[in-house]
Amino acid sequence: MIGIIGAMKIEVEKIIEKMTDKTSVMISGAQFVIGKFFGKDVVVAVSGVGKVNAAAITEAMILKYSPDFVINTGVAGTLSSKLNIGDVAISKDVVEHDMDTSPLGDPKGFISGLNVVKMEADKRIIEMFSNVLTELNINFEIGTIASGDQFINSSEVKEKIISEFNGICCEMEGASIGHVCTINNVPFCVLRAISDGADDSSHMSYEQFCDIAASNSIKVLELFFDRLTL
Repeated sequence: MIGIIGAMKIEVEKIIEKMTDKTSVMISGAQFVIGKFFGKDVVVAVSGVGKVNAAAITEAMILKYSPDFVINTGVAGTLSSKLNIGDVAISKDVVEHDMDTSPLGDPKGFISGLNVVKMEADKRIIEMFSNVLTELNINFEIGTIASGDQFINSSEVKEKIISEFNGICCEMEGASIGHVCTINNVPFCVLRAISDGADDSSHMSYEQFCDIAASNSIKVLELFFDRLTL
């Protein structure tokens, strides 16, 4: 079984619509939909926005359904000159950009216990997404996806995240999902379509382009699952 997590309904609703043999259950305040997607067994959940919501639902999914791997899909703000609206970011690794114990001598983003800053995504999933995006002729970049409990709406904050973590996009859930998957030894990957510039006008472009970006993510996932061999 494969786990799919989106923060918002818009990020996964088209997947749920196309699933067959569906059942659903409420766990930890979230709806989990279990069924088949392109013939593959999947469990899909809408976590809600933010790192705590995403972490709670990821842990619940892992404990209840033991997925072979977890995909976090959705939208993000670009941190890269190579990614524009509708383009796609794939996680090489993820980082919690708002995690900061640097006054104690740690590097910014350091995760105590794991003792790393960046948590690595699964190389096989990265390669499969790369192949699918190439086939769909969608521009993409592989790199660090930065997560934090804030919608980035400042050019100054954007540049700070770029300089500290060399991130290619920013959002609010992927690294917490990666964190939970890492401590449970579950492979993961984050796939995010760009909805805004993560700058002073990001709130305006987000509203305008969120639907387009989410649709691109779904298009990629459809072909990914169609091509997937377990």
